[in-house]
Amino acid sequence: MADRITENRNGRQEGTATEGASPAAPAPQASFAKAWLPLIITIVAMPALAYATTRFVLVPEMTRALKHTSAPSEEAAKTDKDSKDSKESKDGEGGSTDLKNKYTVPLSKILVNVAGTMGTRYLMTSITLVSSDPDLKQKVDDNRDQLMDLATSALCTKTITDLEKPGARNIIRSELITIFNNALGSAVIKEIYITELAIQ
Repeated sequence: MADRITENRNGRQEGTATEGASPAAPAPQASFAKAWLPLIITIVAMPALAYATTRFVLVPEMTRALKHTSAPSEEAAKTDKDSKDSKESKDGEGGSTDLKNKYTVPLSKILVNVAGTMGTRYLMTSITLVSSDPDLKQKVDDNRDQLMDLATSALCTKTITDLEKPGARNIIRSELITIFNNALGSAVIKEIYITELAIQ
């Protein structure tokens, strides 16, 4: 009888020990899951957040900025077209030879550093000079080095902001016409075509 009680007591003790040990086993798994849960949530949530930010914040802002930028440039283009049309009609009425006899001379590959970029960005452009003077080629050839120097001096003062403004090409064009005509001593250059303009 005593032996059975001992066995029962041992059995109960063993059973108690076994019952006490079984809840302790899942504890490391729970702490492991808690430790990795923030990382798993981050990995799952980041693509969704990136998509939402791009779709609902960045794209609308960029669209709004492009519309805002394109509106002034369209107005400038309309103004340029109207001024050219009026100039052509005046030239046709007055009998001017500006549009009848055009002589062109190219100035290619003008390369300058963009102002304010510490030499990390550069502007490369090619232009064509237009005149009604049949001696344009001779005059440009005689003064080519001076004209190239004047062009690079004018262009290297431009910043990225200046070059990205609406109508920047027209501003550059008018500045170069003025500078070149001053160098040549008369209003020889009537127009300048900007055939290349690249910022890198």
